[in-house]
Amino acid sequence: MPQLLLELFSEEIPARMQKRAEEDLARLFGERLKAAGLEAKGLRTFSSPRRLGLAIDDLPAKAADVSEEKKGPRVGAPEQAVQGFLKSAGLSSIDQAQIVEDKKGAFYVARIGRAGRATAAIVQEIAPEIVRAFPWPKSMRSGASDLTWVRPLHNVLCLFDGAPVKIEIDGVGVKPETWGHRFHAPGPIKPKDFADYAARLRGANVLIDREERKAIILEQARALCAAKGLELVEDVGLLEEVAGLVEWPVVLLGEMDPAFLDLPGEVIRLSMRTHQKYFAVRDPKAQKLAPHFIVVANVEAKDGGKAIAAGNARVLSARLNDARFFWDADRKTPLYTEARREKLKQIVFHQKLGSVWGKVERVKALARELAPVVWAQHGPPAFPPAGAFATESAFVAAVERAAELCKMDLVTETVGEFPELQGQVGRQLYLLELNAEPPRGEGEQVAQAIEDHYRPLGPNDRVPSDPVAVALALADKLDTLVGFWAIDEKPTGSSDPYALRRAALGVVRMLVGAGIRLPLSESAFRAVRAFVNVVMTTTTTHETVEGPHGPGTATITVSRTAFEAEELVRDLLAFLADRLKVQLRDQGKRHDLVDAVFAPNPVTKEVDDDLVRIVARVEALDAFLKTEDGANLLAGYKRAANILAAEEKKGKGLAAADIAAGLDAKLLAEPAEKALYEALEKALPAARAAVEKEDFAAAMKALSGLRSPVDAFFDKVLVNAPEEEIRRNRLLLLSRFREALSAVADFSKIEG
Repeated sequence: MPQLLLELFSEEIPARMQKRAEEDLARLFGERLKAAGLEAKGLRTFSSPRRLGLAIDDLPAKAADVSEEKKGPRVGAPEQAVQGFLKSAGLSSIDQAQIVEDKKGAFYVARIGRAGRATAAIVQEIAPEIVRAFPWPKSMRSGASDLTWVRPLHNVLCLFDGAPVKIEIDGVGVKPETWGHRFHAPGPIKPKDFADYAARLRGANVLIDREERKAIILEQARALCAAKGLELVEDVGLLEEVAGLVEWPVVLLGEMDPAFLDLPGEVIRLSMRTHQKYFAVRDPKAQKLAPHFIVVANVEAKDGGKAIAAGNARVLSARLNDARFFWDADRKTPLYTEARREKLKQIVFHQKLGSVWGKVERVKALARELAPVVWAQHGPPAFPPAGAFATESAFVAAVERAAELCKMDLVTETVGEFPELQGQVGRQLYLLELNAEPPRGEGEQVAQAIEDHYRPLGPNDRVPSDPVAVALALADKLDTLVGFWAIDEKPTGSSDPYALRRAALGVVRMLVGAGIRLPLSESAFRAVRAFVNVVMTTTTTHETVEGPHGPGTATITVSRTAFEAEELVRDLLAFLADRLKVQLRDQGKRHDLVDAVFAPNPVTKEVDDDLVRIVARVEALDAFLKTEDGANLLAGYKRAANILAAEEKKGKGLAAADIAAGLDAKLLAEPAEKALYEALEKALPAARAAVEKEDFAAAMKALSGLRSPVDAFFDKVLVNAPEEEIRRNRLLLLSRFREALSAVADFSKIEG
């Protein structure tokens, strides 16, 4: 079957956008082709700095014929309705419609048949639309037309079944050709199909497969390092970026001045990675950085790359000289100084939330309250042997000290030049104090907490593991979340400027990963108290802060009644539940089970806010529902809930007095309802007792004993009996069955 080849040839596409662009191109083309009646089964995409494209194998020459029915108005409807129907259906007369009868009467129906369009014509129509609406994060206009594209778009190559398809976009060429490497082979290439396209570009020093470029870079870099007895400091993110900067990767090993190795390793690696796109190299024997680096060029130089490597070494030396200047200035003073504290008071954290130092004080107060919770679950001997704390008070003091120091490096010269090193510079400066004579400081765990309190920085970043860091990171993230919730700056579907989803996911990952039993509602209320007073009325403070146009006054006004504070906490818990759903969904768990466990208990109205316990309940519920007993009990619950809801809708449901009076066992006449009553009398207390012990598997097992009695009840008992007291009693029995299942989760939230 025919093949489609599309290439969008432009100026250099930013490396960080290429992978996402491939995904968007595949999605958009797949959706549009499917809507036109074509299935893009063998779709593959490619990208390099100057091109983005796709190839689709086995596309039919034309779309399938379409036949559809369009239902119109009733027979005898007003003429205006009939005419509107004819126009929408493309009919000239009502005689062309058919009359179909159903339970509601006779209706006009138009049966419309359309011949499938030629695939080339479909592509010719949808390609310009996709190009014009392509979702680049940033785009620009060229001088040739009003088209916005990530960089000026020069040509659209489109072949279907080997024949050119003219894609008309104002100001953009439509030649059936492409071009090779900018320096090695810049001449035009006229491919026949995708295989010919890829092969001829390879001959012109262009590799269109980004995964192949990544593999070549990694293989050559490892080989160059191994030849010198060194090893590559691998960096997945940097590899992804560098592969998007070159069309013909040539890997070179450069040398740097060994004198720079006295700088912190983080500073060296960041200078290499962020500013120069170099890979660091390690001496495996010393387990330290070596005076070398890996650079990836886009050309094959005549001298084997010596001049390129030397030039890159000179540029790196200049960057590292700057870094040394800033580092030497910072290391002359301790991490905590009055001058740095005053500078933090002048930096705005948020106009409505005050200064960075104000945040430090709130985090310190919250960390002081959270530390005993972390200590109780991770006290000795769980702490690392080195620097372990003998008492809870010593641990709390260390957490407070880490909180006091955690933002100090934001006003250092090094972080001012390298913002990505926030936290890492603070750790290094604090370690210098620990290694001083005489030593100062509380221990290496405080140093690690200064760096790790920002983590995790994303879904793939590591989670803090040291208890001091965990307590501080939780306090920092909870303060951020509650603060922005208090001023109503929540994330929206398309915007999250303060990375609040990341902060919430960090809280979830830390609590669940470390197994910390932290009541989130209580902790959130503790954080709320940092913004408002005890009775939660309006609180206004004024701070002098450094704004974009010089010093100014920030007014912090947060007004919350006690009820509004409860609403804030409930809303925040729901947001955290959503983040937990995301994590569990990534692990293959069902989101509706999280809803069922997170929902207020229908009987007690209590909400479980212990994420560790919630995950355990979700896992037990998931396993239970996969069994035959679980599936049947869920069906029985749905049936019972529907009956109770239907009776309530008719005004014949259970009144509060009925529920208060309770079920009358003497009115149970049928053997099936007696059996269900007896089973509930056993299952309900057993399930509740198991839940109290957090043995959720045992709770599910207790409920599984209800399966047979429930099935028999619905098969043999008429709930809506003619006798009012028997009907009410049976409704109470169903209500008790619902209550039994609610002991472990709200089954009404479960789909299926």
